[in-house]
Amino acid sequence: MNLGNIKTLHIKQMAKQLVERFPDQFSKDFEHNKKKVAELTDIQSKEVRNRVAGYVTRYYRLKFRNT
Repeated sequence: MNLGNIKTLHIKQMAKQLVERFPDQFSKDFEHNKKKVAELTDIQSKEVRNRVAGYVTRYYRLKFRNT
């Protein structure tokens, strides 16, 4: 049984703050968002950066679904 990944509250908060502060910097593309997260933050861990970028992508798609 595959239940999926659990996103910690810290990752969700960071991703939401980034999208709210820089909505024009992100898109629906994970690779683009991964580069932008690296530019806009000082996250050293590749795993954490990728988790934030993944949630940014998901959050961006939900927030701007109709555009």
